[in-house]
Amino acid sequence: MARAALVGLAAGRLAHVARADPPLAPRSGRPARSVTVVVPARDEASRIGPCVAALHDDGADVVVVDDQSSDATRAVAEAAGARVLEAGPLPPGWAGKAHAMHVGLDAATSDVVVFVDADTRARPGFLAAVVGVLADATAVTVAARVDARAAGERWLHPAMLASLVYRLGPPGVDARRPERAMANGQCTVVDRRRLLGAGGFELVRDALLEDLALARHLAAHGHRVRFVDGTAVLDVEGYGSAARAWSGWGRSLDLAPVTGRGWQALDLAVVWAAMALPLPRVLARRGDAVDVVALALRLGTLAGTARAYRRRGLPYWLSPLADLPVAARITAGTVRPARSWRGRTY
Repeated sequence: MARAALVGLAAGRLAHVARADPPLAPRSGRPARSVTVVVPARDEASRIGPCVAALHDDGADVVVVDDQSSDATRAVAEAAGARVLEAGPLPPGWAGKAHAMHVGLDAATSDVVVFVDADTRARPGFLAAVVGVLADATAVTVAARVDARAAGERWLHPAMLASLVYRLGPPGVDARRPERAMANGQCTVVDRRRLLGAGGFELVRDALLEDLALARHLAAHGHRVRFVDGTAVLDVEGYGSAARAWSGWGRSLDLAPVTGRGWQALDLAVVWAAMALPLPRVLARRGDAVDVVALALRLGTLAGTARAYRRRGLPYWLSPLADLPVAARITAGTVRPARSWRGRTY
């Protein structure tokens, strides 16, 4: 039975949590290697100040790369204590964030470069923890704890996150195939010399999902890449509402630009069969044993992702009710991937 096979595949992916590395723990003291923190930013005046302040409190040397902002991003970042570099005009063939990261990597002279988004908030012990976990890897990306204040977002966002776990498994587990590597661009830690030797961000110059594109390219060429649970050391602001999460994260949730057609089709089938449809089938009194098993897996996933959220409450625990629209959103994005972001169309 096809549904049973898809639920079994989902169970196998979810079971990888048994061999996952533990979440990063805060580390006191200075990192063992020299490090620069780079914040690529475009129109982030409302968020860049707290980001830089939190990094400074953790002892970081912070460089903000201003990607042609039209607001006070530069002034706010400098007031918070960051050094600001101008990304300059976007060269042909480049996506904005990839280019800003390229500028930051080129300007750094440290052993390690940590890239974080402007909506992240480092917690005490962040810097030493993420530098320490790099070890022999070329790149490590870090999953952050989401601080979603709006009730609607606390209902929708966990279903979006669960869809990634159903497709690619939990953080802390090295992918067995390069094309199945997972990454989170909110925080990327790189060995500067290794990445430059591999080609730097030129490798993913036109990618809107530069995090996944870079991780999968490096893995395919023999580099070690990792995706780790950093929910104890890094927070990220929520989108502010369910509507903003739907449009903001929804634009890239399908992962279509960096995923082969065969994997896209299989992943969609898993999301629909094992995550989105069992609850409606049971509520409509059409469920069977396969749906019951799938619901048990979904509740286990819900419990497992709870630490990824600073605020939960009833909306979080009701988030499986959002699985159906999330599956539809992923399907629509797979058929027609988004090509616009931050006022630019690629």
